[in-house]
Formats: sequence, structure tokens, C-alpha cells
Amino acid sequence: MNYQLTYIPERPSKPRQSGLTMVMDKGLSMRQAEDLIESSGDYVDLIKLGFGTSAFSKNLKEKIKLYQSAGLKVYLGGTLFEAFVARNQKDDYKKYVQQLGLDTIEVSDGSIQVAHAEKCEWIHDLSKDFTVLSEVGSKEEGILISPSKWIKMMQTELQAGSWKVIAEARESGTVGIYRPNGQAHVMLINRILQKVSLENIIWEAPKKTQQVYFIKHMGANVNLGNIAENEVIPLECLRSGLRGDTFFQFLPEDITAKLKP
Repeated sequence: MNYQLTYIPERPSKPRQSGLTMVMDKGLSMRQAEDLIESSGDYVDLIKLGFGTSAFSKNLKEKIKLYQSAGLKVYLGGTLFEAFVARNQKDDYKKYVQQLGLDTIEVSDGSIQVAHAEKCEWIHDLSKDFTVLSEVGSKEEGILISPSKWIKMMQTELQAGSWKVIAEARESGTVGIYRPNGQAHVMLINRILQKVSLENIIWEAPKKTQQVYFIKHMGANVNLGNIAENEVIPLECLRSGLRGDTFFQFLPEDITAKLKP
């Protein structure tokens, strides 16, 4: 920070296990990537090259090296993994990731239907060579997964070798852990947290209201994903109580009682 204030929640230093911020790169140019690193790189932990954008992004290897040189973990969107799986080219995908110099990989099944045991086999196999992030939840609106199934899938994927499990929301923030209007599916989230450690989950939260929900209920160091590149510092302000939505979140009660409207 450029100045010192009391009652600012402590943020773990990088590389960290909690308080992660995952940014969605949906085709940024090299110049935009450089700007992201210069302005916000200290607050970013993971860069996801969203869905299939890596197939069309120019200077892809150079951009990946740029991110990695700034200490950011880079991985390809899970939809691309599923596209290779659907075409029976899973081994080709692994080779592609290795050619790009990536050490992190996302395994998901949000667009295709596969046996969960098979997905866990993929995770186990890939975790021998990569840091694996696995995504839980469907990308399709209207598909409801019971809380007990969410919990079981997260638990077994972590046991299979996932570093973190990602709670699906898409970049729209209207499916998975959210209702169609974007509001958090509170009962589902609370049930998950009864059985799965908060540190092991990255909650996709592309909207400010969603970020506010998780920070208010789970603290400054909740893992959040699908953050837009221009929302990293605004998110850090939310995490620190330096934005109206979380202004009183980390202040003592005696101060809050005197000043809160």
C-alpha cells in the first residue's frame, strides 16, 4: 500500500494458498498484458486464458512467458480441455500444454457429460505432471446439482489430486453457485463449506455484488476467480475495506457504532 492505515486485514504474501485472485484473460494483447502486470500484477495469482481464446490469441507463447516472469500461474480455460476430450484428443491437449510451457492445467466437465470417476482419473493422471485445478458445476442454465453431489465431487476431486476446486459460475455469473439473477445460492454455498475447506475452493465471482458477498461472509482472504483485468485493484479495495460496500467490514465495533449510518 502507498500509505498505512490501521484495521486493514492482513493479506498473505505470494505465492499464497488463500486470498487468491484469478483473472480471466479473454484475448488481451501483449501491451494489455504488460499494462495488467504493471498496474495490478502484485494482486494477481492466476491467469486463465478463458475458454478457447488461446486458439486465436497472437503471440501466445510470448504472453505466457510474460505472465510467468511476473510470478503468475497461467492455465488454459477448461472449455478448451473439454473440446479436446470431445474429439478424443486428450493426449494432444497434454502435449499442447507442455509445448506452451505451462505447469498448471484445468480439468472440467461443464459442457460435456462424463462419468465422475473418469474425470477423477484424468485429475490423478495429470496431477503427476501439472498443478491441477478442477471445476465443479454445469455451465448450462437450469441444470441443478444437489448440494450433496457438489460436496462429493469436490471432495473426490481434491483426493484425486486437484490443488483447488473451482466453483462454476461462468463469466456471466448466472449459473452454478448463483441463481439466474446473479444472486448467490446461499444454501448451496453454506452446505459446501460445512464439508469442504474454504482454502481449497476458488469461487468464480465476476460481478462486484458477488465479490462483496464472499468477502463479507468469508473474509478478505477468500479465493475469487473470473475477475476482469480492470477489476483487480477495485477487488483489492473490497478485500481491504477501502470501498463503500465493505467499508465497515473490518473496523472495530466501537468505531462502527459511532460512524455507521
